[in-house]
Amino acid sequence: MAVELQEIAKALIAGSQDQVRQLVGEALKEGVAPQEILQKGLIAGMDEVGRRFKANEMFVPEVLLCARAMHAGMDVLKPVMVEGAQGNKEKVVIGTVKGDLHDIGKNLVIMMLEGAGFKVIDLGMNVSPEKFLEVFEAEKPAVIGMSAMLTTTMQAMRDTIALFEKQGQRHKVKFLVGGAPVTAEFANKIGADGYGADAGEALELVKEFTLGRSA
Repeated sequence: MAVELQEIAKALIAGSQDQVRQLVGEALKEGVAPQEILQKGLIAGMDEVGRRFKANEMFVPEVLLCARAMHAGMDVLKPVMVEGAQGNKEKVVIGTVKGDLHDIGKNLVIMMLEGAGFKVIDLGMNVSPEKFLEVFEAEKPAVIGMSAMLTTTMQAMRDTIALFEKQGQRHKVKFLVGGAPVTAEFANKIGADGYGADAGEALELVKEFTLGRSA
């Protein structure tokens, strides 16, 4: 019987790592496109988890279980997506900003970017403005992506862009921001080049930023 992608989303929402891993593997064997599995299975599931969390219908321990289930699915999906991607594209540096230890959204964006062939340098979580600048100067990426999940930590996005301005590097790179409390209005206010409401939008913006450039 063919795997229904909604079943992957349901298993993820239930926090079942084994079931997500199994269903993603079966879907791949049946020839379902990795991007479709990601969008309609894993991301659809996490979108629902996010909705329930905001509505106080789910709590942190449950969300963590769902995140682990998502990672189980990504472990199966990622090698296939990267293998099939068209490489030799621009570098993108990405990280969760200083003081913030959330990485679910960041990891989804990374997976979308790598699946599209971009070379992603993941700085992880709690990344200081100085670290973003240090890696930029060493790697010369076309885009820097910053993620925040808290209203208190999103201010570090402003600090990072301000540091690039101060060091005369701001005009050399595009800044993309995202995360639960971040809005397009906030992105404009701090001088970011774009705001991605979800992983799909982030990918499209990176494509737009790098259009016509050579890696």
